[in-house]
Amino acid sequence: MSWQHRPRCDETPSWALLAAHHARAFQGPAAFDLRRAFAQDAQRVAAFSMDAPAVFADLSKNLIDREAQRLLNQLARDCGIQAHRDAMLRGERINTSEQRAVTHVHWRWALNSLAAPINQAQDAIDSIVNEVPTAAADLSAMLDCAEAVRADRAITDVVHIGIGGSDLGPRLVVQALQSSGHVNGPRLHFVANMDGHELAEALRGLRPCGTLFIVASKTFGTAETLRNAQSAREWFAAQGGVDVARHFVAVSANAAAATAFGAGRCLGFDEGVGGRFSLWSSIGLPIAIAVGRAGFLDLLAGARAMDAHFARAPIERNLPVQLALLDLWYRNFHGLHSRCVAPYHHGLRKLPAYLQQLEMESNGKGVDARGRTLVCASAPVTWGQAGSNGQHAFFQMLHQGSEVVPVEFVLVRAAAHELPGHQDKLLANALAQARALMLGHQGDSPERHFAGNRPSTVLLLPDLSPRSLGALLALYEHRTFALGSLWGINSFDQWGVELGKRHAGEIETALRTHTEDTALDPSTAGLLNRLRGS
Repeated sequence: MSWQHRPRCDETPSWALLAAHHARAFQGPAAFDLRRAFAQDAQRVAAFSMDAPAVFADLSKNLIDREAQRLLNQLARDCGIQAHRDAMLRGERINTSEQRAVTHVHWRWALNSLAAPINQAQDAIDSIVNEVPTAAADLSAMLDCAEAVRADRAITDVVHIGIGGSDLGPRLVVQALQSSGHVNGPRLHFVANMDGHELAEALRGLRPCGTLFIVASKTFGTAETLRNAQSAREWFAAQGGVDVARHFVAVSANAAAATAFGAGRCLGFDEGVGGRFSLWSSIGLPIAIAVGRAGFLDLLAGARAMDAHFARAPIERNLPVQLALLDLWYRNFHGLHSRCVAPYHHGLRKLPAYLQQLEMESNGKGVDARGRTLVCASAPVTWGQAGSNGQHAFFQMLHQGSEVVPVEFVLVRAAAHELPGHQDKLLANALAQARALMLGHQGDSPERHFAGNRPSTVLLLPDLSPRSLGALLALYEHRTFALGSLWGINSFDQWGVELGKRHAGEIETALRTHTEDTALDPSTAGLLNRLRGS
């Protein structure tokens, strides 16, 4: 089957069979119940669990049975998901609205010869992954730059300025690896919000002679990033800083604009790297500064192991595909509108925010890749926070709220700290929450009653190292791609982001110049008058 002519999920024979099975087995008085499913099937855990590189997944506490699983696997085949995946790996232009290849995976394999191998990646898929001509050179240049910064004792602080994918991925990885003891470079500060309070807070106490600024913007035209970068440059000059070129590095595909800004060096990457998939490219400079060349190569190696799993594992044991199918099953057949992500590790506290962009910017679409209106819902709302904190915030709703929300628990077996008593209690709480969601409780009054039969998934990592983190993030990327592929969506454009930017420019001009814009709607015009104090 050609990837260009794949049917959308709702156009396959399996779709109607799944709808019929859902109506028969998951609705009505005899509807599927997790407690009964475990009692009747001694092999349920084995059937709905699987290993992938650095990640063990227990899917057994989900509202799914073996027949639904079989039909979903057939749906994936009917949709030609394997052909679509292989086209991405070959570097074909699967981003059809922008006529671009999608190359974030290719960057992970660009320096394959420099990274230690991982067993699962021995059957190297570099025979499939076509090279991006400049990736190896650009990645090597980025790592050289990072090592130079790490060796420069005059640089004590690095301020990374970006937004969206240029911020969320690097920020998450640095936070995660810092908490597990892998960060040993200069202090890293991240600035993304156009609200000047974040930049002012980051700059407080810094010395211009000891500070390096990284300005990360694919186009070097992102309004929020440029505003922060200009303010940082003004602060640098006002504080007596000299040699802007030495203290400002750009990461961009627009070297001319970066040079015009005053950056002394511009690290590049190709147009096929989307922002939310870009941490593996030169955008990963703050990561490399934080963990060094070896740590960054280990991050790539963990992701490559997951790439090999995604490329080689059969659909039935392919974890990214299985998670995508489960997402589709919940969104389109159970009608569940959101998914809660609860990482039980302080280092992963930014994971829900990272996934919000990855998943909802990729698949929050109303039309398919051929421009046809979708007849099925896409992109559930992804939300959450660190698990033990969430237990004292929104878990009440998860247990007793009127809407069922699948919960994804992300656990790390080994702690990096040596404080006694914490890790066992943390992991016990995570497992207890998943168990309580499933079992419920027959209370002695309505307000003490818990219905149970509420679904959850557990993803378990052995530790939080560059390799395991690389594998986890690649897993989420491939899951997002697979789900978009099933829905027939182009997961690699984001036109909805651009619309708001156009309006913002017009409104900013009216606000700054105090001019009346008759084209503005009455509500916006009225709010502008309020903001002007009129």
